[in-house]
Amino acid sequence: MDYHSERFTDHSLLIYDKASKLVALLPANISNGILYSHQGLTFGGLVYKSTVKQVTVLGIFGSVIDYLKKMKIEKLVYKAMPWIYHQVPAEEDLYALFRYGAKFVKREVSSSIKLDNRVGYSKGRNWLLKKARKESIEVAEITELSSFWEMLETTVMSAHGIIPVHSLADMTYLAESFPNNIRIFTVIQSGKTLAGTVLFISPCVVHTQYMFNTAEGREIGALDFLIDSMINREFDSCTYFDFGISTEDQGAYLNEGLIAQKEGFGARAVCHDVYEIEL
Repeated sequence: MDYHSERFTDHSLLIYDKASKLVALLPANISNGILYSHQGLTFGGLVYKSTVKQVTVLGIFGSVIDYLKKMKIEKLVYKAMPWIYHQVPAEEDLYALFRYGAKFVKREVSSSIKLDNRVGYSKGRNWLLKKARKESIEVAEITELSSFWEMLETTVMSAHGIIPVHSLADMTYLAESFPNNIRIFTVIQSGKTLAGTVLFISPCVVHTQYMFNTAEGREIGALDFLIDSMINREFDSCTYFDFGISTEDQGAYLNEGLIAQKEGFGARAVCHDVYEIEL
């Protein structure tokens, strides 16, 4: 989180048991009297060992709430980890939230593929892939980011009127810090880049953090070719392939065109939920 630490007032918590052993972490920041499960992270919630059980998590929440009350913090906003990112079943926190009267306040929908039990591609997706395979194109992994990032920013701004959340400096720092967890792939034709993606890789999930497709790439299905290569060759031994959310306005608006593209690959819904506890 170092690269954007100046944007947040960190208030991350360490939770210990009676024997003074560390049992859990809560990455968090504080703003206007509210403790947030860290706003600078896509995913949030408690981090704890697989040996931690339900009763312990209930105690952890009780201790955190007591601490927050003593600190005169008005509210806890808790961003739960989507279940596909757990390495073992780990929704003890959701039960604890219920027990402590948390209010469900936000839900966004992501789209994911379970790679060992896939839903087939749509007819339109298969048609584009058939078209792409007739072209002289190839997939290449890259490590030099500057030209890639310039193309990403230009393409995304042109298509959607937005810029990536991360700057080139941000992503360079992250990629250098986590070379095994951040990988960049492109589709090339005659030396020209037509499409690309930045993947964030965790133990259970490969996540498409960014994707772009040039006008030429769209004509021949270059991005479809790239995603198919990631799913069926590069990361076929992983558990989940995740495309990220297709919602806007705090989850109230579904971008139907965007989610349809992901569902065309056989991806289906995984929800990202947020809760509040008034203190």
